Amino acid sequence: MNNQEIVSKLWNLCNVLRDDGITYQQYVTELTYILFLKMCKETNTEGAIPEKYRWSELIKRQGIELKRYYKELLEHLGENCTGRVREIYQGAQTNIDEPKNLEKIITTIDQFDWYSAKEEGLGNLYEGLLEKNATEKKSGAGQYFTPRVLINVMTKLVAPQPGERCNDPACGTFGFMIAADRYVKDHTDDLFDLPVDKQEFQRTQAFSGCELVHDTHRLALMNAMLHDIGGPIYLGDTLSNFGQQMKGYDVVLTNPPFGTKKGGERATRDDFTFPTSNKQLNFLQHIYRSLNTHGNARAAVVLPDNVLFADGDGERIRKDLMEKCNLHTILRLPTGIFYAQGVKTNVLFFTRGTSDKNNTKEVWIYDLRSDMPSFGKTNPLKESHFDEFVKCYNAEDITARKETYSAENPNGRWRRYTYDEICARDKTSLDITWIKSTNGNDDRTLNELLEEIKEKSKNIAVAVAELEKLIGEVEE
Repeated sequence: MNNQEIVSKLWNLCNVLRDDGITYQQYVTELTYILFLKMCKETNTEGAIPEKYRWSELIKRQGIELKRYYKELLEHLGENCTGRVREIYQGAQTNIDEPKNLEKIITTIDQFDWYSAKEEGLGNLYEGLLEKNATEKKSGAGQYFTPRVLINVMTKLVAPQPGERCNDPACGTFGFMIAADRYVKDHTDDLFDLPVDKQEFQRTQAFSGCELVHDTHRLALMNAMLHDIGGPIYLGDTLSNFGQQMKGYDVVLTNPPFGTKKGGERATRDDFTFPTSNKQLNFLQHIYRSLNTHGNARAAVVLPDNVLFADGDGERIRKDLMEKCNLHTILRLPTGIFYAQGVKTNVLFFTRGTSDKNNTKEVWIYDLRSDMPSFGKTNPLKESHFDEFVKCYNAEDITARKETYSAENPNGRWRRYTYDEICARDKTSLDITWIKSTNGNDDRTLNELLEEIKEKSKNIAVAVAELEKLIGEVEE
């Protein structure tokens, strides 16, 4: 039985729990509690678990006795153990009321062919389960999951190296750091020939993260453990003063949450120069401040369109970013690649300067959105869709980019704008498009168009005129 088949069977077990009122997210969390014990047994890493609460003891029990024992197990592992075991089980409670349902899950898991699963990688199996949860619309977990294709492209272009400290300040289930670890291993022939202390650094310090949501934090811990990553994964709010300790990184890869803080309150970080209620603008500030100033610290960050054009603090933050960092590339992503419909996003690639001034000279923008189909389940995004962008991308070799650029090609996807040209734009906007649609379609709804106009202009008369013009174009 391969990993895909195991994931499918594990997911189908959720049907067993419908009568208990278990949500998909609760189910994955519950599976994590149980799978942790089983996988520790399969990998001979049960040392941190008391013998009384190991897998071999769990499968001995049935009915009411099993339910009572399971509750006792969760409480003991969360309060009396240490390290990863305590982190995963801290505050754990079961949502399964029916003992037969709990017994069914444990029995099914015990009967899987775990030898084949170990051959493919238990970490890959667990990632498959998390991806299944994210693609299930009813689960609501898509907000924690970035498409693996995009993660892989961003990681490849940032190219983390052995000895570098990598971080995701909004790590979700830890997907970016898993990819960064995999990239380093795949591109370092002599990684296991490194001195013991450097190997230990790679395992316990090189990859770190922070996650605000407790249950998602558990999933991140489990994911890291199954990939043999022991770096710190904090449970906390990066946008509070807790986040000030997260700094000095060589690489940041992340897709921070979008929106505003509840009630419109500003971030509680007292070290932010431009406090705002806009989460993504605050995360952007945190990210470029968290990079070290050695000259090669770099980041790739998924951010929504409003970061590119928001006025007030938005404009000031963009200018601060371009002063402190070389914002060399913006990738405008196609629509439909995230599970929240209508979200328009970009990837910002930047390198922290050794000083705080004059680091951005020009910004290259690659438009992978205009005149493109909308992606989704029926038309999934593939790594091949990024081939031209990846080929053109080379932050250190501008000549290669210039070869792809032609002013005589109005629909070319690659454009360069100097720092002075950007600063001359209204609100220092980086929201730049130039490609004319050739298929006559606009995949935006009228509501989306209206929201975009409201965001970009506070002049009601201008907004109404623009809306009437757009409606006329759509009706034609």
